[in-house]
Amino acid sequence: MTPEIGFFTLSLSLGVALIQSSIPLIGLKKNNIALMAIANNAAIMQLVLIGISFTALVYAFLTSDFSVINVYQNSHTTKPIIYKITGVWGNHEGSLLLWVLILAIFGAAVVLFGNNLSKRIKAAALSVQGMIGSGFIAFIIFTSNPFERLSPIPIDGKGLNPLLQDPGLAIHPPMLYLGYVGFSMAFSFAIAALIEGKVDALWARWVRPWTLAAWSFLTVGIGLGSWWAYYELGWGGWWYWDPVENASFIPWLTGTALIHSLVVLEKRDSLRSWTILLAIVTFSLSLLGTFLVRSGVLTSVHAFASDPSRGIFILILLLITVGGSLTLYAIKAPKLDQSGIFSPVSRESSLLMNNIFLASSASTVLIGTLYPLVAESIGIGKISVGPPYFNMVFIPIFIPLIILMGIGPYLPWRQAKIINTYLNLKLVIVLTIISFILFFMFSNHGLNDLAGCAGMALSAWVIFSTTNDFINKIRLFKSPINESLNRAKNLRRSSYGMMFAHIGIGLLIIGISGSSAWKQELIVSLKPGDEIKIAEKRIIFENINVLNEANYQSLMGEFNLIDQKILMKPERRIYNQPEQLTTEAAIHSNLWSDIYLVIGDGPNNDGAYTVRAFFEPFIPFLWYGVLIMGMGGILSLTDRSLRITPKKSRNNKPILREDNIYE
Repeated sequence: MTPEIGFFTLSLSLGVALIQSSIPLIGLKKNNIALMAIANNAAIMQLVLIGISFTALVYAFLTSDFSVINVYQNSHTTKPIIYKITGVWGNHEGSLLLWVLILAIFGAAVVLFGNNLSKRIKAAALSVQGMIGSGFIAFIIFTSNPFERLSPIPIDGKGLNPLLQDPGLAIHPPMLYLGYVGFSMAFSFAIAALIEGKVDALWARWVRPWTLAAWSFLTVGIGLGSWWAYYELGWGGWWYWDPVENASFIPWLTGTALIHSLVVLEKRDSLRSWTILLAIVTFSLSLLGTFLVRSGVLTSVHAFASDPSRGIFILILLLITVGGSLTLYAIKAPKLDQSGIFSPVSRESSLLMNNIFLASSASTVLIGTLYPLVAESIGIGKISVGPPYFNMVFIPIFIPLIILMGIGPYLPWRQAKIINTYLNLKLVIVLTIISFILFFMFSNHGLNDLAGCAGMALSAWVIFSTTNDFINKIRLFKSPINESLNRAKNLRRSSYGMMFAHIGIGLLIIGISGSSAWKQELIVSLKPGDEIKIAEKRIIFENINVLNEANYQSLMGEFNLIDQKILMKPERRIYNQPEQLTTEAAIHSNLWSDIYLVIGDGPNNDGAYTVRAFFEPFIPFLWYGVLIMGMGGILSLTDRSLRITPKKSRNNKPILREDNIYE
């Protein structure tokens, strides 16, 4: 009975979504407040109905109801309860239900926390949310029903892909979806602004919190996925430019550009059309990622669907959404008032250049991701575009972006003097050069070393420039300490958020540069009692054990890391249902580096096992960077100014503070 309730409430939510998408627009046309207000009730009702539907699916998984095809194909009685729950979204149907649930959550959040919004903009935005929800709910009902019954009822299920049976999968997909779907709010507000023909600083103030929230969730989601790949897949890497990885990274790049563009629009009333376009493109790229992963076009551990009809349905949704929004943009954007003239050397210009570099980076990744698919579809043949291409085209674009990141906060609005900017950055330049020299002195002076040292210098540039900017804001060493502390206390949280985000980028660069330049790898055949040495660290292969767990058998090695007196236990697991071999790396981390062990094939004729050992210098900084970036986004969200409607001037334009803010 529970699955039927789930399907029934999901079907009802489709009707509610259709009402939400249509009636408020009629209210806008007639300027009828009562009709516009229907959007509020519909958004709340949609959340309630989809919430009941999702709960029903969770219950089916928890109770191992194998009469439901989805449960049968993705669960098993011996699975731990956490993996029964994660199995809900570890498949095509369940993941899409989670997608529309999060969409409904964001819609309801607009109703609950959007009291300062214009009634017309709010109604229009919720109507657009209803349209998006209608499309995806219809897709689930007609092509991807998660409650479809199975007869006769099997005794047990097939189980979940062992690679997905990991605690990281409990958090990673929901975080990604919160990011993907969160950008739908920026999209909906953009379409609402085009419908109303009004884009101004106040609109930017409304949109920025939703964009910051989506960006923060997506940042953490991508980081969690990278961390999972690092410790679970057993190859010692954290990013491979996989198409599914790229599908999440591309909207992150344009979303980052959108945040900066919103700042310019809010503070200087500039880049109106560009900001609207970025909002449309960012969510469109999120939908493109959904199409790539859910259509069966890509083969990946992330890609669940293989039914061509599903791909065609999503493609139609994508074309309607992107085509319709861009058509509306083409009609309405030229009519938007353009204002906010600024000098080529100014904070506005630096943020615009920031946008150009981010958009260019996103374009290179998008081309590299889609080109093999296009080439195969037109008969050119199967073409692989891998890390060499992405590293070659992405890094040269990203380097000037990093340099600009250090300069931007020192440029005033409207117009800047180059000499003043140089004087403010002189100490940072000196420290950056010293950082490069020090790293190069202690390296082997090879080509990889040179690249690694350059990366470390870029990191130093970002971190030192951000820190120096903060010191200047609070006038540390120039004013009495109590005055500096008061300045720090009164500094807006969005400024701290910017500082955290930029420092996070700097730490990320340390992790990327260090692990890429100075990583060591050793592949050997070892018998119990044998010893290896990597990065001056001695490791002894002590023993091998066979373990029998509820849903898998494990071949566990015991390796003694002599210097630290640490026992490392890499595993090779054979899961029962479905039967599949996986590796579980053993990782010993300190603040600066990792020792990473994987046990492979064996035993061979002489009792030896294949062992892979990695020394991963500076890789913990990757995770530090992601965490601090996410914290920066969340901290900016707590800024009180984002929840206050600005006062109006005599000409009825919002008055916004122009202090030293550079988010």
